[in-house]
Amino acid sequence: MSSSTKSLLVRKIIHPLQEFVEAEAFSGILLMAVTVAALAWANSPWGESYINTWNTYFTIAFGEHGLSKPAILWINDGLMAIFFFVVGLEIKREILTGELASFRNAAFPVVAAIGGMLVPAGIYYLLNQNTGSAGGWGIPMATDIAFALGILTLLGNRVPLPLKLFLLAFAIVDDIGAVLVIAIFYTSEVNFLALYIGTLVFGVLLVLNALGVRSIWIYVLLGIILWVAFLKSGVHATIAGILLALTIPARSKTTEQEFITSTDNVLGELHAVHMIKNPDLSEEEEATEEDFQAAVHTIEANCEEALSPLRRLEHSMHPWVAYLIMPVFALSNAGLLIDADLLNEFNNPVVLGIILGLVLGKPIGIILFTWLASVTGLAAKPASISWGQVTGAGLLGGIGFTMSIFIANLAFEDSVYLATAKLGILSASLIAGLLGYLLLVFATKKTPAPKELAHKQP
Repeated sequence: MSSSTKSLLVRKIIHPLQEFVEAEAFSGILLMAVTVAALAWANSPWGESYINTWNTYFTIAFGEHGLSKPAILWINDGLMAIFFFVVGLEIKREILTGELASFRNAAFPVVAAIGGMLVPAGIYYLLNQNTGSAGGWGIPMATDIAFALGILTLLGNRVPLPLKLFLLAFAIVDDIGAVLVIAIFYTSEVNFLALYIGTLVFGVLLVLNALGVRSIWIYVLLGIILWVAFLKSGVHATIAGILLALTIPARSKTTEQEFITSTDNVLGELHAVHMIKNPDLSEEEEATEEDFQAAVHTIEANCEEALSPLRRLEHSMHPWVAYLIMPVFALSNAGLLIDADLLNEFNNPVVLGIILGLVLGKPIGIILFTWLASVTGLAAKPASISWGQVTGAGLLGGIGFTMSIFIANLAFEDSVYLATAKLGILSASLIAGLLGYLLLVFATKKTPAPKELAHKQP
């Protein structure tokens, strides 16, 4: 493989990763600020307005038919469906071209994710078995990618790229596990007619993908129908977001060579008549403004055809999810009224199960499963990261936050356990984040800046 080909492959993988990490990292920092704001609002003299705001009803109606729900449900069932749609796009991209595209690359983070889900769930269940809170076992399984990457960003150039890739990959597999858990174990009574309609729409979307239909708006319109069907079916509506993402075309309309050739031809013609003043050409033959604009539009069309619908959607929607949907979810769900009664709940099995599951279960499961996989030859730890760094990443995986709160809402809807579960999630995420940060400070060495390197050279 030539060096230019290798460089192109690296750019194809690293560029989307850099965009993703930058957006998620800043989103994690924003989430921290919004969480503090939500807690401050809920515990301020205006705390009652916090509850009233998110319980205000909003209605969307067409004639006699419509949906009327409190704002909190529009956020948790509606906006979070968009969140899961973007998660689905990221999962599909990673499986097709990213860290999960080959068994060799995927084995280590996949094994880590499995351990990081099973051990926390087991710890929680052991502490809550035979009680009304046993159904919350899925809460400590999740990882909040945005928060975890936000902590990594605070570490700056101490964090090697392979460690970011590892954390990102096992967190994405965590998301897959969380989606399966939600779909299978946190589904209410099923309306089979609505489920059949949703299944039929999903089938139509798959057929459109197979036929090569690339119009995003067709997928969006059918996706809305899919969401309504799942909302009415009893299967959580956010699953519609994942299913829709799986049907979005991931192939470009043109090949890389066709794009390069076409664009080069346009630029070559423009350069010949516009950039180089040819004395043999009359003024009428030289490029006009219309020629220039036509060339620009041609290149723009080439770029649109070269980008797959999946890449276009992920690129355009990820900032909305990172900077709006997730902060709104945090603002509406993290506002916990902290009083003496709640603080006395730290010995509650729900709180203990979540804290021990996320803070201890996550890193223990990740280290245990990856070590066993390494010993047996099932997977190999990347040589550029140490076991101390793997442990630090495992601790950051204990920042459950967004996904954990989401699952808690499903497990303990209208239950007295919801407030205690949120207390456990917020406490565990804070502890795991601090411990993960401190461990990675000691387990990683700061990469010298270019000037430092130049100064050290003889």
